[in-house]
Amino acid sequence: MSEPQGAGTGEGSTQRLPVVERGAGTDTEQGPYESGVPDGPALGRAGRFWSTRRVPAGIVALVLLLLAGAFLYDIAAVRAGRSALGWRRDLARQLAERPVDDTWVLVGAGVAAALGLWLLVLALTPGLRRLLPMRRTHPGVRAALHRDAAATVLRDRAMEVSGVQSAWVRMRRRRARVRALSHFRELDDVRADLDGVLDGAVRGLGLARPPAVSLRVKRPGRKG
Repeated sequence: MSEPQGAGTGEGSTQRLPVVERGAGTDTEQGPYESGVPDGPALGRAGRFWSTRRVPAGIVALVLLLLAGAFLYDIAAVRAGRSALGWRRDLARQLAERPVDDTWVLVGAGVAAALGLWLLVLALTPGLRRLLPMRRTHPGVRAALHRDAAATVLRDRAMEVSGVQSAWVRMRRRRARVRALSHFRELDDVRADLDGVLDGAVRGLGLARPPAVSLRVKRPGRKG
């Protein structure tokens, strides 16, 4: 299984993307991605990439280790003939004396429930939201495109349209928001050209779920 790939800079930045060139005398057979749009049939469902969740798992494991170590040390000390630590005696007394509807009991229960819900969400969701799965045209190969790289491609294509002074792209999993400033030409003409260019650019990304494009074109604001 290949590692997820995707060149990324900040959203809306410009970067030359790598290309594959064929020299003279080489095989003329064209691969599925060399034309910019994958023309092969999709092989299987392109699911999202799952995060390993190292940071949350490490934090939870460290906290549980410290708590378990403190309790085990105190229990071992009591078994060895020493008196229990004061914090454990106070904790046992508080748990025995405080009613269930006490404010601090409810706060502690709420914090524990929120932490447990957070851990369940982390365990049941893929994560890695910045990686957009690409179509699978080769068996056993999975690839993804970083959101910033996809936003850069759309911005560069939008800047090629005549009349566009600047463009801003915000890429999400299901929608790409494009905002452009046009300093000449009619806005309707610029918008029509951008619609065609951006639709082709989205198809050329080869994503498993091409995002819908939300386009807005306006004039630059007056200075002063």
